[in-house]
Amino acid sequence: MEENKRPQIGVGAVIFDSKGRILLVKRGTPPQAGKWAIPGGHLEWGETIYQGVKRELMEETGLEGEPKCIVNVDELIVHDQGGMVRRHYLLIDVLFDNVWGTPRAGSDAADVKFFDVEEAQKLDEVSYSTRTFLKKLLNNELYCIETFVNEYAE
Repeated sequence: MEENKRPQIGVGAVIFDSKGRILLVKRGTPPQAGKWAIPGGHLEWGETIYQGVKRELMEETGLEGEPKCIVNVDELIVHDQGGMVRRHYLLIDVLFDNVWGTPRAGSDAADVKFFDVEEAQKLDEVSYSTRTFLKKLLNNELYCIETFVNEYAE
């Protein structure tokens, strides 16, 4: 492995409407262009998980809200046909409370829509990581994990 290769950290915003439907965005750019996914993206240097996921939620959907807790952590490792690692992500999904605004596609999202969870799980156009998340959700395998930030000076 090259020394500068490190896993990327992705954050996702888990939003439910009053009917229990989950908010998904249709990805407008690679990877997974054209697939429905949990709104999110890369955590930026110096951002906390909650800061990053709030930023990504606003950029992709125009919505604002308050992060409640981490509900899922997954890894996604993508190999090329020769078996070499092309992408390696650590994915952190955050449940939101008190979401406001009108959903609209922004940033790299082509569309935004609320889906019944079971309906979303059956769609062919759902990203691999979102399908995995939905399966855990339907099987009641998600739990709230509180987080805090440790900041210190050297």
